[in-house]
Amino acid sequence: MTALAERPNERLTVGDIVAVLRDRAFAVLVVLLGLPNCLPMPPPIPLVCGLLLALVAVQIIAGRPAPWLPSSLLHRSIARADVERAVLRAAPIFRRLERLSRPRMTVLETDLAIRAIGFALLVLAIGIIFALPPIVGQIPLGIAVCLLGLGLVERDGLVVLGGLFIGSIGLTLNVGFVYALISGFGTLF
Repeated sequence: MTALAERPNERLTVGDIVAVLRDRAFAVLVVLLGLPNCLPMPPPIPLVCGLLLALVAVQIIAGRPAPWLPSSLLHRSIARADVERAVLRAAPIFRRLERLSRPRMTVLETDLAIRAIGFALLVLAIGIIFALPPIVGQIPLGIAVCLLGLGLVERDGLVVLGGLFIGSIGLTLNVGFVYALISGFGTLF
């Protein structure tokens, strides 16, 4: 964040922020795209977040060193005051998480493991896009995505495994909901 503070502009572009994050940019994007799904959201928000998360997940699977984002998105700017306010609000939460989280289970940091996590993120993104239980269906998936992103940021394999576990529960709930709908329609006809 100090690199952003040194820039003289009143506004920061998304490209500036991604450049400062370097190797953690994927993980931070995953967290940011998961956060809106941790609360009940109206229909277009899960779809947009899910589609962007799928784009990020495909890039992780492909082994890209840094995220590619459309230039129209990279050139969008955010007021420096808004970024600073968001960082000040998030800092206490991240400090608490950093006390609990630490590099563990480093086997999950290998290239193959990162690509497998990317595949899991893609499955969760598809689950968010097609979350059938109205409004609340994406909440377990959003929490799982955030945990995966935080685990990647902190290099904590235990948090990643927790995200995978919660994600599997969320996907099971969605599949169960689909099964119940199909069974219900089957008994009607």
